[in-house]
Amino acid sequence: MQYKPRPFYINKIRTYIGKNIIKVLVGQRRVGKSYMMYQLIDELKKSDPDVNCIYINKELHEFDHISDHNKLINYIENKKTGKHNAVLIDEVQDIMQFEKALRSLQADGKYDIYCTGSNAMMLSGELATFLSGRYVEIKIYTLSYTEFLDFHGLPDTEHVMFRYIQYGGLPGLIHIPLQNEIVYDYLQNIYAAILFKDIIKRHNIRNVNFLENLVYYAGDNLGSIVSGKKISDFLKSQNIKISPNVVLDYLHYLCSAFFLFKVQRADVSGKKIFEIGEKYYFEDLGLRNSITGYKPGDIHKIMENIVYLHLRRLGYTINIGMLGNKEIDFVCGKNGEKLYVQVCYLLHDEKTVEREFGNLLGISDNYPKIVVSLDKAYATGSFKGITHYYLKDFLIREEIW
Repeated sequence: MQYKPRPFYINKIRTYIGKNIIKVLVGQRRVGKSYMMYQLIDELKKSDPDVNCIYINKELHEFDHISDHNKLINYIENKKTGKHNAVLIDEVQDIMQFEKALRSLQADGKYDIYCTGSNAMMLSGELATFLSGRYVEIKIYTLSYTEFLDFHGLPDTEHVMFRYIQYGGLPGLIHIPLQNEIVYDYLQNIYAAILFKDIIKRHNIRNVNFLENLVYYAGDNLGSIVSGKKISDFLKSQNIKISPNVVLDYLHYLCSAFFLFKVQRADVSGKKIFEIGEKYYFEDLGLRNSITGYKPGDIHKIMENIVYLHLRRLGYTINIGMLGNKEIDFVCGKNGEKLYVQVCYLLHDEKTVEREFGNLLGISDNYPKIVVSLDKAYATGSFKGITHYYLKDFLIREEIW
């Protein structure tokens, strides 16, 4: 099987190869989890040419008969050999009570186990309950900007960066021309599959029209503080009666399918989390743009989304920071350290500079603080100790600080 290697993830997984711990690769449908499995098989064979790889892909018809945990165990038992056996299961959540099979296989100690899933709620619930301490979760995201350049063989230019912002990072785009009509037709089909397979079917959604309107609302209000009540009140103004609880349930389903990310507000100290009012960002901007349309006037909120995704890929936990009545776009944490990030479009006048940098200057601790913008005039250097990054330069960094 031919594939483009993604060493960023293989390097993460390599630490756990051969260890008696279940490796779970999670992420939105079509982010490339199956191809990561193919890459893993090659990696396993490289370290042990005699390894017996038992591969199961629940999206393929030939594996339809593996419907529950008993059939899964029987299939694996029949395929095992006396050699080193590695088990790789794609879309494991489509097997009833899969967690019982994984626990049994892991307890046996004879299998090196890997699986993928595209439903956070099911995986986290079942795995946390039955396999606590016996698995490691590795999140697979859509292509980073540097991966996008590599996959498409494109140069690192501002024009290419805007194509990435417009079309997103789904790996499947490599098979089609990067032209608006073709790309958005492809993305609309992916969106329909995610909506039907991972949300409507899985959660028995009846009000499909509302779900689609909610996705559009999330895309149109990208980076804005929203709440179930706020959305419910807006819908009432459109003569649509949906309770805030139903709104929150549907948003939760969208997040569980890794389609949206929910980002809560917290005071800058991190001691208080605001339970009402959060922001939602898209896993893939191309999908968002295929739903709401790509409008240059949305560039600031699109930038927020892309900066958020890059920070997530690099392993940061992220909140929206509140400093009195001021907002810090992202308060990031990793390895006990903090990073403060402000995103703006252009630093075109002194007032804007004072506002964007001033919010960060109001934070009294000495953790790193950065501003990301599309202003080349500030592409390098700093302002009162706060570092500025031009967006394209920020997106190619593997370490922010």
